[in-house]
Amino acid sequence: MSLWGDPRSKPRHALARSLVVFWFVLFAWIIPAKAELQFDVFIGYDGIVRESGWFPITCEILNDGPTFNGVVEVFVGNLRSDQVRRIPLELPTNTRKRFVIPMFASGGRFFQWNARLVDDRGKVHAERLNIQAKSLAWEGILLAALPRTFAGMPALPDMRQNNRPDLKPLVARLPIEQLPDNPIAFEGLDALYLNSEKALSLSVNQAEALLAWIRSGGHLIVAVEQLADVNTTPWLQQLLPCALTDMANVTIDDEILQWIRKEEAPGPAFRTGSPAKRRSPNALGNNAYATLMTDPTFVQAQMPVAVGTMRGGKVILEVGGKPLIIEGNRGRGQVTVLTFNPEREPFRSWKNRPWFWSKLMEVPADWYSATDVSSYGGLSIDGVFGALIDSRQVRKLPVQWLLLLLVVYLIVIGPFDQYWLKRIGRQMLTWITFPTYVVLFSLLIYFIGYKLRAGETEWNELHLVDILPRGGARADFRGRTFASIYSSSNAKYQLAFAPTSPDATEQTFATLRGELMDLYGSGREGSRASIDSYGNGFRAEIFVPVWTSLLYVNDWFQPGEMPFTATVSKQGADAQVIVENLLDRPLTDARFAINGWIYDLGTLPAKQKKAFPLDQSKGVQLQTFVQQHGMQFQGKVERRRNPLGDASAGQLESPSLMAAVASFPSYLSMVQQHQRGFVSPPGLDLSPLVERGDGVLLAWDANHSFANPINLFKPLRTQRNTLLRLAVPTSEPKI
Repeated sequence: MSLWGDPRSKPRHALARSLVVFWFVLFAWIIPAKAELQFDVFIGYDGIVRESGWFPITCEILNDGPTFNGVVEVFVGNLRSDQVRRIPLELPTNTRKRFVIPMFASGGRFFQWNARLVDDRGKVHAERLNIQAKSLAWEGILLAALPRTFAGMPALPDMRQNNRPDLKPLVARLPIEQLPDNPIAFEGLDALYLNSEKALSLSVNQAEALLAWIRSGGHLIVAVEQLADVNTTPWLQQLLPCALTDMANVTIDDEILQWIRKEEAPGPAFRTGSPAKRRSPNALGNNAYATLMTDPTFVQAQMPVAVGTMRGGKVILEVGGKPLIIEGNRGRGQVTVLTFNPEREPFRSWKNRPWFWSKLMEVPADWYSATDVSSYGGLSIDGVFGALIDSRQVRKLPVQWLLLLLVVYLIVIGPFDQYWLKRIGRQMLTWITFPTYVVLFSLLIYFIGYKLRAGETEWNELHLVDILPRGGARADFRGRTFASIYSSSNAKYQLAFAPTSPDATEQTFATLRGELMDLYGSGREGSRASIDSYGNGFRAEIFVPVWTSLLYVNDWFQPGEMPFTATVSKQGADAQVIVENLLDRPLTDARFAINGWIYDLGTLPAKQKKAFPLDQSKGVQLQTFVQQHGMQFQGKVERRRNPLGDASAGQLESPSLMAAVASFPSYLSMVQQHQRGFVSPPGLDLSPLVERGDGVLLAWDANHSFANPINLFKPLRTQRNTLLRLAVPTSEPKI
């Protein structure tokens, strides 16, 4: 008998064969279809997100199915959230794409992130919903690590207090493929640990982004695995503050533990070093480092270390005459070299190893012994810049007039209506008069609002531009553009970032965020936008309600020519700063801060070099200067969002002065106890630079900007100013 039964039953068996072939084809089509698309989303640094800072979202897509044009949408909560970021991309068959999206954490410990992949017809192909990130407090400490092995990960001690779990210092492991290639996405980190062997695996774009982050204030910790790792990687070899030439064995003694136990001199109310490091107020405890005990198995052990010559660095720790830790300033940032490999024995098994990393990261000792850390809230420094550039067309209805209007309304709809209807004997007419009163008063309120707030579309920009020298006449610009838009109607406006020159496209990075309101509640951004990322730039559509001003912040990197140079020189007890303005226009309201003092330099003439003596009798203490001029910041920011009252109560004048004061928010004091001061994104605060011994030159460039305008519409009113900020290393840097 044949496989298909009796051949005389042809119709029946033909149908059976057809059914078998049909089900075979159906299952062959269905089963592979389940694996046609892979969509993975990784939030933050190993799932960690810092408040009020940029962080990366890494997306990886594997398409084994048909080709289609897709859009990745990332948002918080739902599609009606304040910010939706979109990344258009082509997905041919059999392709894998990985990309990093810089996102801004506006706060909120319970935010859940969502991502979905849709095609050009709006069909959802894949989605990842309710991804919960681990929140790190704004003043918390985060170390990212690219170790050689998983067992070699740095570790930090546990904290004793438990009322602020988000304040616990954390370590995040970053695989090479998730390391950002955008310097803005690095800014949520305090430091990055890099094993020299892993440096060989970094792509060109990742290395360039890492270097840009260091120049703008990042902290890189490099552990030497082998000399060849360093000497065959040009960018790393040039970056280190030492030239390594050989290996030597040292016998470990108690010097490492003594370095950890050493109590640091009392500092200001914030920690110096890399950006976004702030000491939490009211953390009252003892020096936990001083209580560490000796590990007998670690003493007298042998450990190989790299040796060589210094190159602009400073030895922090040495054993037997051989440096173990070398630090050097690179731009605004810092590079720390561990001449030994902490991932190998005997260091890996040392019981005090977590305390070594804690000391290296400058974690305050009292964090570990304090049982209660009471700090909360925090006003956003964005509000200060908003108070400087918000439209002056808006007038607010005083509270007393609002109360008077309310009293008149209640009198009219109550006693007056009853009196005159009773007088004419037509009480039933109240069904007509009452809605009439409501309509008339509604029209009156609209008319008053129109008279107070109606105006012309206005776009104002204030640029904070950090100049990061690259050698010679070239520099990188790290810009923060605060843009306030006033709309005379409910309208949507188009924005886009374009590089200043076509050849700068690959080196230009830009992204957009809304105003950070504060960290008292959910910390949501105070605006709505749909942002499309194109390469390293963006195109956005923002919505502005009628008669309101909204603030947006454009964060960007791009190369350019040095606008001015500055050096500090000393002749005996006298010191001076020499400034050369390389622009064809004068710069006004120049100020120079150094050693805790700030000096008014006045105007920097165009195309001229000029020396300014630094005489303390003509200067002002920096902290006094900031607190004196910034004492009104808190009240202005709180009243700025109040729709009632005097409009001038939420406005700041003298933008060149106030922008300079806002560049040092760590010195701003708050009235309330147990409360954070002004919260600022990483890198905005220049106080750490002054604390480490650098000078800071501030200069006002009125009616100019170093980046192309991002508004694609023509406002009837506009204004554009720039505050240039340059860190000036001293001849005797304090590292």
